[in-house]
Amino acid sequence: MGDMSKYIVKRVLMGLLSIFVVATLTFFLMNLVPGGPFVAEKSISKAAQEALAAKYGLDKPLGQQYITYITDFLKGDMGLSLRQRGRTVADIIFSKFPVSAKLAGIAVAVALCLGIPLGCISAYTRGKLTDNIIIVLGTCGIAIPSFITSVLLLYGFGVKLNVLPTVGLNEWQAYIMPVTALSIYPTAYITRLMRSSLLDVMGQDYIRTAKAKGVSSFLILFKHALRNAILPIVTYVGPMLAYLMTGSFVVEKIFTIPGLGREFVSAITNRDYTMVMGTTIVLATLVITANVIVDILYKIIDPRIKLK
Repeated sequence: MGDMSKYIVKRVLMGLLSIFVVATLTFFLMNLVPGGPFVAEKSISKAAQEALAAKYGLDKPLGQQYITYITDFLKGDMGLSLRQRGRTVADIIFSKFPVSAKLAGIAVAVALCLGIPLGCISAYTRGKLTDNIIIVLGTCGIAIPSFITSVLLLYGFGVKLNVLPTVGLNEWQAYIMPVTALSIYPTAYITRLMRSSLLDVMGQDYIRTAKAKGVSSFLILFKHALRNAILPIVTYVGPMLAYLMTGSFVVEKIFTIPGLGREFVSAITNRDYTMVMGTTIVLATLVITANVIVDILYKIIDPRIKLK
């Protein structure tokens, strides 16, 4: 088995261990929170609450509940939702996941297509007016939270000008506002990251040598420097995709998008233990998988990196 294969196997095993730890912590922390999934039910007697708890196995000792959950999960069963009666957690997650994934995917593409060129322009025009404008815009993009941007977009383009749809994702125009709100932060971050990485690379000896040989600045920037400068961006893309999928619940709530984020928030509010567990495990798997893929890509882009 080669170094790369050993590394992949090791990372996958570490990933599985991480998912198990996340699942365990989530299970016990959720059960430490006062109240329960049936306490908030209106006009429901104590006996009825106890009957529901017995039906879903919530009357058993916590250790026993945990072992049952983990063994069922290993068989591929995430259980029934405690609040959406008659629906399995897997059914809810996999019906809502594509909506969030599509939204996050478009936002990542937008962030990369804007962030990388802006970072390059900023580095190329260092110290000039263009560079200063990009730095100011980048700082604002990082500082302003997505829910503020969402509300401003919704009020400006949805209510005042009435040019964009404000609810759901039934037409392509409906993607404009949520994607903009989601992609502002990563675009700004990529721009700043690209600028600093490119300036760092431009100070290296081999770049000075190329300059001394009379190679044009533009060619040095895009042919020699960009390949090495883009490495930090590659590292950021995996976690960013996972973050946009998990961190989009506020945006999903504001624009009434039927995605996984909205289900996750409702599950926490309603103490829907099985739904919270299932969603957390799926999202943790996403983050860990994204990180493993990024590490492998990192090695492919720069073969000098040693695998450990």
